[in-house]
Amino acid sequence: MKKLNLLIAFVLFTVAGAFAQVFNPVQWSVATKKISKTEAVVLVKATIEQGWHIYGLTVPAGGPISTSFEFTPVNGAKLTGKPIAKEAKTKYEDVFKMEVPYYNGEVVFQQKVKLANNKPTTIKGVATFMACDKERCLPPDEYEFAVTIK
Repeated sequence: MKKLNLLIAFVLFTVAGAFAQVFNPVQWSVATKKISKTEAVVLVKATIEQGWHIYGLTVPAGGPISTSFEFTPVNGAKLTGKPIAKEAKTKYEDVFKMEVPYYNGEVVFQQKVKLANNKPTTIKGVATFMACDKERCLPPDEYEFAVTIK
């Protein structure tokens, strides 16, 4: 009897796992653009599925998790300023009782980098974001990346 119960439990968990949906509504990519011998831009692109959005870079206190970046330059490179992107749209969200900035479709975030020398420079980073649609919000997620400026 215990073996039968164990078999039934195993089958139920297997079937439930097969029907569980994993949402991944944001696809990320990264590239660089060298502006001069001493300056470059890291471009981090978010492609967001239709019906979904991520939040802007500056969300007021008490709101959802804003999109943020941590960059780690090497070879003496330094970040210039903060990440920028096109102006976010805004909408009122009842859950937070405030206007919140958001992006949908595609958005490219840009981070300027001052290069210390003419050697290839690797920039590592992490984008932290929260994706939502009309019915649900996913827990905050991260996209780790590394890109070399040549």
